[in-house]
Amino acid sequence: MERIKQYDTYIFDLDGTLLNTLDDLMASVNYALRQYGMPEHSRDEIRRFVGNGVRLLMVRAVPQGDANPLFEEVFRTFREHYMVHSQDTTRPYEGIPELLAELKLRGKRMAVVSNKFYVATQELCHHFFADTIEVAIGEHEAEGIRKKPAPDTVYEALSQLGVGKEGAVYVGDSDVDLQTARNSGLPCISVLWGFRDRDFLINNGATAFAVTPLSILTDE
Repeated sequence: MERIKQYDTYIFDLDGTLLNTLDDLMASVNYALRQYGMPEHSRDEIRRFVGNGVRLLMVRAVPQGDANPLFEEVFRTFREHYMVHSQDTTRPYEGIPELLAELKLRGKRMAVVSNKFYVATQELCHHFFADTIEVAIGEHEAEGIRKKPAPDTVYEALSQLGVGKEGAVYVGDSDVDLQTARNSGLPCISVLWGFRDRDFLINNGATAFAVTPLSILTDE
């Protein structure tokens, strides 16, 4: 296992890394499915579905995915419900506010890059991390800007921060985050409190792990 080094810029994933959003996502997914008489999903199933953006979450949740003739209606219902209820139970993981405050105190630059839709990403970061996260970028609707694992939104975050890739690190909890870091040319710290476990992350190439948020501050 690699030692965790200190960096100048930290690009964080959101869901499963900074925020535990699972129960609110599950509630909105199952609400949308209920409206159309579709079977609901357990918390563990939703955990396996997340990580590639909300559209793919719903593709996995809806029977027959986006081939289902009702898919777009179910997806719209999910989005509408989630925008109202995205903060019902969502909270930062224990130790995250302290980590971000300490990084800011040390003069580090911080951004969030998420595959959650843009407005929700902005609202959640403003609500929970207004004093620490400088830039928050969600799934982008602008033409030519691809979502993770493409590097586009990471590059946009670095550009908005006014920094380059040198001295930057990506912090996330999933295989998509590992791919995003590789595609962006950044090292990756994989967190072990999120939606994927250590064995899964190792099997997807993870080499540096944070057991707790505050362990990101150490070199051990």
